[in-house]
Amino acid sequence: MSKKVLVVGGTGALGGHAAIHLAGLGHQVTVAGRNTPSIGTSMADMPFLKGDYVAGDFTPERLRGFDWVVFAAGNDPRHIPQGSDIAAHFMHANAESIPAFFAAAREAGVTRAIQLGSFYPQASPELVAGNVYIQSRKAACEGARAQGCAGFDVISVNAPFMVGTVPGLPSAIFEPYVQWALGQIPIEHFAPPGGTNFMSFRSLSEAIAGALERGEPGKAYLVGDENLTFREYFQLFFDAVGSTVVMEERDAELPLLPDVAIPQGRGNTIAYEPDADEVALLGYTRNDIAAAVRDIVAQFAVQSA
Repeated sequence: MSKKVLVVGGTGALGGHAAIHLAGLGHQVTVAGRNTPSIGTSMADMPFLKGDYVAGDFTPERLRGFDWVVFAAGNDPRHIPQGSDIAAHFMHANAESIPAFFAAAREAGVTRAIQLGSFYPQASPELVAGNVYIQSRKAACEGARAQGCAGFDVISVNAPFMVGTVPGLPSAIFEPYVQWALGQIPIEHFAPPGGTNFMSFRSLSEAIAGALERGEPGKAYLVGDENLTFREYFQLFFDAVGSTVVMEERDAELPLLPDVAIPQGRGNTIAYEPDADEVALLGYTRNDIAAAVRDIVAQFAVQSA
């Protein structure tokens, strides 16, 4: 049955992909964010609700009328205002403002809501104590689910290192990877040691849809796909452009994946297998990373030529 769905963060990559996927399933999707959707993306053709959840813009009155909500707007290091206190920003934006948003959604009469979170607190709980960002995402996950009650189901989908593209949407992460593989960026062909779990945008959108339809209320699902070393991951980009380069592993900081983007620390690995029953319940694709990289190359190689 078609639902009225609001995707907060639906102008960005993960939220936008989820919005397109849900619309393709027949739902009536509205996207929300601080800025209007990029021209040339499918999100630009969807109804748009302007707002900043950190500022408290999404009041119960503005959320009324939606059946389901997908919240894909949590803050990460890219969102820190210049000169601000990092810890204070993360705790306000994630630990406080996300649960407050879900409380507003409950008051508005929303029946099902997804909190798109981070995998670190579940996959590597030992990292929580020393990282305020991970602490804030853990608090957001727990605080959002705590707002659930009879008639208002809150489910977290906690995702790993994401790989993919939204047609028409630029990417400050993946465009440089493609340019590097094409030989357009003068960086040596190496990757740092270590690795992580990777997941495609496509698989995540399927998991979000599955959680909306079948997820257990109050559950936090650790989703994921393939465990790869960083060398294996970056090799996929060179292979996809037809390069003969063979990546080497080197214990050095890679400008395209700086140490700050590896919370477990360079040389360390986060590896796990998602629960098979949960994968079946949510209904998402596995072994999709190489295909996702090929999609990225297909979109950005032409622009880089």
